Amino acid sequence: MLGLLLFVIGLVVSLGIGFLYFRDLGDVSQMVLRVKRENMLRFIRNEYRLIAIGLGGAAVMTFAHFALGGGAFWVWLVAILLAGLLYGFPYVWVHVGLRNQKDTAHYFPISEAEQWVSPSSQVLVLENNGVARAHPDAEILRPHLAGNSEGLDGENVIMTYCAMANLGIGYSPEIEGEKLELEVLAQHGNNLILRDNRTGEPIQQIYGFRDKDAEQSPGRAACPVKPGLAMKPWPTFRMTFRGFRKAYPDGTVFLNKPSSNPVLFLFDKAIETLFSSEISRQHRVAAPIMDNMSRSDNRLHNKTYVWGVEINGDAVCWTDDFVVANGNIINTLVGGKALVIAWDPGFESLGVWYNDTGAPVTEIDFFGRTPNGQLKRVENLRPGMFWHVWAEFFPNTDINRTSMPQKAVA
Repeated sequence: MLGLLLFVIGLVVSLGIGFLYFRDLGDVSQMVLRVKRENMLRFIRNEYRLIAIGLGGAAVMTFAHFALGGGAFWVWLVAILLAGLLYGFPYVWVHVGLRNQKDTAHYFPISEAEQWVSPSSQVLVLENNGVARAHPDAEILRPHLAGNSEGLDGENVIMTYCAMANLGIGYSPEIEGEKLELEVLAQHGNNLILRDNRTGEPIQQIYGFRDKDAEQSPGRAACPVKPGLAMKPWPTFRMTFRGFRKAYPDGTVFLNKPSSNPVLFLFDKAIETLFSSEISRQHRVAAPIMDNMSRSDNRLHNKTYVWGVEINGDAVCWTDDFVVANGNIINTLVGGKALVIAWDPGFESLGVWYNDTGAPVTEIDFFGRTPNGQLKRVENLRPGMFWHVWAEFFPNTDINRTSMPQKAVA
């Protein structure tokens, strides 16, 4: 009787936690299940603790069967095989399939990158003191994080990328002077969730701060309880690879070259094939391929690309076609700051700049130079992401704002 009781308890604990692990962090599970964000965050914070309890349950079940004669062999065998799938798949998917390159990324000269990246391919660019790095969407698709010890002209900066949102943001992976140990864990709301392994805390990529440091205000986007609790964003912008080549001939390009390990090579090839197929569909079809959204906003088509900023609680986004239709340049005010939104046809890039000239800007080049001085890029621009994701995290957003009050604050 004791053997059967222990067998049942071990089976229920093992498969119960295994199911939650697969549901919350298995990723592909979200194609058929709607996973609550709070459940996902719970598993992110307690992954190894819960895995240990679940595998402990499997050990108790095994001991009860073979030492105490509890339970039928076929039940034990099915349970062990199922547990192997429920624990093995999400663990391998997250920690091997989504292994990042935040410290190990390799950047190559443009001459070599031309063998891997077509001229019209979109790239995400980070620049510091003229030192520029490009990250093609297809290359950073699966690593999600790219950076190395050299840094961006000595600055500790990594590119974070979410294929589900079509969003790349450069961050300094530090909070209040303490370096973060970032790992890719999941996505929710069609946006990447990272974990700071030093604290176990989840970080929503689009926000850039630990979930425990969030101050939620009804009807507006989440924000940190104080600015210092967010990672420092770096101005990130999109352009074509040919535009990058013209703007930064000495720039370097991130390439995710295949592994020399034959096992990893085949594993990565299989994962990338699956990834590429589903992300391609995310760009084509109106509905999110993983529908874990909490709201919808039909002011724009779901898959419209938008360039969004949020300043002092004021969120605004623009579409590139709207900027072009308005003569390639828009002057407006966001959160009390005067901004210039400009499309450069020569470099095929849309930029957003702080306007500290004290007057509307009518002429600006790709590098932010105007007749009245050099402008600075807005550091928290989310460039070219899907509208439905922007609207999910910034529900009160304005669209294509052109209004310019009489007195703008520089």
